[in-house]
Amino acid sequence: MLGDEAGDMLKKILADICSRYSYSIKALEVMPDHIHIFVDCPQTVAPCDIVRTLKSLSAVEMFRAFPKLKRFYAKCGKLWSDGYFISTVGHISETTVQKYIEEQKSHERKKEM
Repeated sequence: MLGDEAGDMLKKILADICSRYSYSIKALEVMPDHIHIFVDCPQTVAPCDIVRTLKSLSAVEMFRAFPKLKRFYAKCGKLWSDGYFISTVGHISETTVQKYIEEQKSHERKKEM
């Protein structure tokens, strides 16, 4: 459901949210059914709070921008699943994380072929 138009809008929404909360997006890829995002944030912010903020605010904005998404997800009542993966950069470089995220689109396309 996160195809071209919805994916582009989601990127804009996430960028706006990050700007409001003083987070910096280092890398972002929107896949058909999930996203990869690498965010730099103040050390005082818990990673789980970043995820909660991004997921909740982006869902509200996406449902507002795309009413058909709200109808599609009406059965479960939410856009995002409860699960997520968080890791901090420490033992690997920022460049490695950015490269991994940027390669996800091409990796997904190869799987589809």
